Amino acid sequence: MKKKPQRGSQRPSNTRAIGTRAERRALWHYRLRGYRVLETNVWIGGYELDLVLRRGRTIVFCEVKAKGGAHRGDPLEMVTPEKVRRLRQAAEAWLAAHPGERECNVRFDVAAERTGKLQIVADAF
Repeated sequence: MKKKPQRGSQRPSNTRAIGTRAERRALWHYRLRGYRVLETNVWIGGYELDLVLRRGRTIVFCEVKAKGGAHRGDPLEMVTPEKVRRLRQAAEAWLAAHPGERECNVRFDVAAERTGKLQIVADAF
């Protein structure tokens, strides 16, 4: 009889689990630095925003990318010009839906998880 692994002891192997883990790590990165989480995984304007955060007068739209291993390429390569266009469109729709946040400065970050290490690229585009 096989022993069932304890919860949390398995490394996520599918894409969704890897992405969820990376998003959770990015979320904690920002929270530990005083950012308030406004939204996570929100669909607006036809596209998804992974993290919407605020600290002071700055709204941060953070795109989270992760890959299952170094052999699968760099997560930052996944943020293509088309992806940037979509993120900007979603951010504009989000700001239109939240008029109280329109006076804030806006920043786009990318959080990339590679082999268990999180890299935040602030003001990525």
